[in-house]
Amino acid sequence: MTPALDPTARLLQELLIYAVMPLWLLAGFGDWLLHRWQRIEEKVGWREPALHLLMVGEIAVGLAAALLLQITAAVLVLLLGVAIAHELTVWRDLSYATARRRIAVPEQWVHGLQIVIPWAALFLLSVIHRDQLGAVVRSATADWSFRLKDVPLPPGQVIAIVVAGAVLVGIPFVEELWRGLRAGRRDALQAPDQAAILD
Repeated sequence: MTPALDPTARLLQELLIYAVMPLWLLAGFGDWLLHRWQRIEEKVGWREPALHLLMVGEIAVGLAAALLLQITAAVLVLLLGVAIAHELTVWRDLSYATARRRIAVPEQWVHGLQIVIPWAALFLLSVIHRDQLGAVVRSATADWSFRLKDVPLPPGQVIAIVVAGAVLVGIPFVEELWRGLRAGRRDALQAPDQAAILD
């Protein structure tokens, strides 16, 4: 059984759940709103939205692990891997997008939040579970297991986070991909007509 969190760790956990998490979800929703307002699907089709959905999936894996699993050395390493994968996908996304469309200042600001917050969340979790962070270095004492939390988070809290994530980020970015696919089909249908006009 894991000992109860000390007051500092409990405060950091509340900061993570009640401040960092809502800011993260709102940044994701804000990014989707900016993409919709700019009608990015008309410039980039489905490829950039597919990268956005991949990033949502990467974060969902990390979020599920943090919410449901005991934070062990193995989970911290998994979360580090998720953060690195997300960073690489962000790099690919921005390389693709900047070659095809203008990224306005408000979108750049939102991207800044989306890039920093996963690392901030990982840092806070590492401080809360500093015994496991230290164990990663001293592998002889590390807990390399994946198991459900010894003391689960309140079910209402987990459900609220999952529902908010689906409503503010998951569903909107699925809709963005759908718009991109629809724009791609429309362009494909118009291409033969344009070729006929040129002939």
